[in-house]
Amino acid sequence: MTVTVATLLRDLTDSRELPVELLAGGAGLERGITISQPQKTGLALSGFDAYLHGGRVLVFGESEVRYVESLGTADRRNALDRVFGHELPCVLISGGFTPAPEILEVAERTSVPLLRTSVATPETMSRLSTLLDTYLGARGIVHGVLMDILGLGVLVIGESGIGKSECALDLVVRGHRLVADDAVDLRCRAQSYVLGSCPELTRHHMEIRGLGLINVQDLFGVASTRTSKRVELVVQLERWEPGREYDRLGIDDEFYETLGVRIPMVRMPVAPGRNVAILVEVAARNQLLRTRGHHAARRLVERLNRELEPGARMVEADPDLGDDF
Repeated sequence: MTVTVATLLRDLTDSRELPVELLAGGAGLERGITISQPQKTGLALSGFDAYLHGGRVLVFGESEVRYVESLGTADRRNALDRVFGHELPCVLISGGFTPAPEILEVAERTSVPLLRTSVATPETMSRLSTLLDTYLGARGIVHGVLMDILGLGVLVIGESGIGKSECALDLVVRGHRLVADDAVDLRCRAQSYVLGSCPELTRHHMEIRGLGLINVQDLFGVASTRTSKRVELVVQLERWEPGREYDRLGIDDEFYETLGVRIPMVRMPVAPGRNVAILVEVAARNQLLRTRGHHAARRLVERLNRELEPGARMVEADPDLGDDF
């Protein structure tokens, strides 16, 4: 995926997330940014430019600006030509520093947009990376329901007609919050977690067989919905199959992989008489405990092992016990 420097500049100006001005190189505003993490490698100016990556915004902070100023005219031009010779989408000067005239000249000559912001370097890189993540992070759509249960993002998936929306409606009645029903828009953030949201067209709506479309926010109030939530647990609903072996202990962890991220998963058999909403809520509560280091199944197995080991040694050591014991 690619976002142009022109789009980035426009959105930064409109949102005021990061005040940015264009200083030079306006002819290259259609250059594309392909990597969300900006780069700041001052060593490139001293000749070590092997790690300058095309498609990444290059940030010049105070140290880079002052280093350029300290060079002689010939060395300054050589260093800048070497850096701007890479396939850079743009160069952003942070901290509001005034660049040397040679920086403006080489940016204009190579058509590399030169931008400036008054925000300090660490904050600049953080805000810029967050914004670029919204453009360049991997995206996908999954058929399911995303809920906020006790602050945990729970994605409920399963075949059509298995009762995902009815389960979500029951959870809303129990005080939890709907994020998306039917189509869940997933985005990978920071290459480490997945953020789920609802398409604008169907936001706050659910389809319930027999009732049709309902607006959850109108029925239950603004506190019953939210626009997005990080996906931290996946519950896969499956039809109960007699004779099939199901996990009875929950010792082994399962994961659902999407957009290159592995998310903890629970398989939930659905059968008449089972209250799926309560089971999903308990699964969320259990996951919250696990994230805090409390794994009930493993602790019970460890305790049983501790109890059984001394007993086994006692039987072997007692000569008065008969063979029939």
